[in-house]
Amino acid sequence: MIACFLDGELSSQRFGQGLRSRLVEAGQAEQLLTHADLSDAGANLARRGLLAATRGYGENRDLFENFPAQVTWTRALLSGDEVAGARYIDYSYWVELSGGSRRPADAAARIKAGLRAFDVPNEPFVEAARAFAAGERFPPLIMVGERLDELVCLEGNLRLTAYALAGFPSDIECLIGTAPGMGRWAR
Repeated sequence: MIACFLDGELSSQRFGQGLRSRLVEAGQAEQLLTHADLSDAGANLARRGLLAATRGYGENRDLFENFPAQVTWTRALLSGDEVAGARYIDYSYWVELSGGSRRPADAAARIKAGLRAFDVPNEPFVEAARAFAAGERFPPLIMVGERLDELVCLEGNLRLTAYALAGFPSDIECLIGTAPGMGRWAR
């Protein structure tokens, strides 16, 4: 999950530059994230430390406040309908973009209607949806929940919105984390 999360954020307009700066500070190359060797214990520790420093992973703070320590991770292809049933994280921007529902289909409808959340341009969503429609494939979404029918997007909310704008036309690769205590985080 850590390698997948960091690889997804590396291409993010919002988080990518900060992550690159942390890599430089740690004396690491982007290859640590783009070509993760999960059999390398030292590299795994470096990635874990990077996610802790940038997002609070394993430290019960920031994005990972109330995130369970023991999570079962599974790679899966979810149908468009399954992904459409997921919610955004409980963060003011995503709540506003979706009109309060935290549902990506509601956000897509609002974007198509020209509505913006906090006056932030919607072009990145539209550009990502076009790229997806043109055949570009994105990193897996990271979804979490206590059960598979109550998933919240931990990482990949922009990509989730792009899929919604495209109408969820195909199966979507996801990394799914489940844990009995995930409801405290995924409220």
